Amino acid sequence: MTARSSQEEELRKLSVEMRYLEQTADALQQRISMVNAALTDLTYANATLEGIEQEKENAEMLVPIGGSSYVQVKLADPDKVIVGLGAGVSVEKSLVDAKAIIKERLDELEKTLQSAQTQFSQVAERINSGRGRMESLLATVRQGNA
Repeated sequence: MTARSSQEEELRKLSVEMRYLEQTADALQQRISMVNAALTDLTYANATLEGIEQEKENAEMLVPIGGSSYVQVKLADPDKVIVGLGAGVSVEKSLVDAKAIIKERLDELEKTLQSAQTQFSQVAERINSGRGRMESLLATVRQGNA
């Protein structure tokens, strides 16, 4: 095998690896976006629970229903919160327990976000070094063709 054909083979392998790494980076970016959306949602839920904690029974409140729209309600029992567990299952919890569940989820999501960001940084570094190697090989192969 000649030096040129071995360089061309390395170029092909690098090209495949770069495509794989770019797909991985895209998937990680999507994951980071999803985690950020969930973090925003849970942060909002936590702030709402903090606000409810300050209210008394029968306090009038505006509850967001989406699309910058609200409905006015009376708070029947500020210590009862319905918390989603997943798979369409929800349970009634005390306000304190609900806040603890939300806090735990926020902590888990923060860890997940940090992990995904670290993985993304590592993949981006590999992409950058691979591109540098590809450019070097391309230049060498082109010089050999001239």
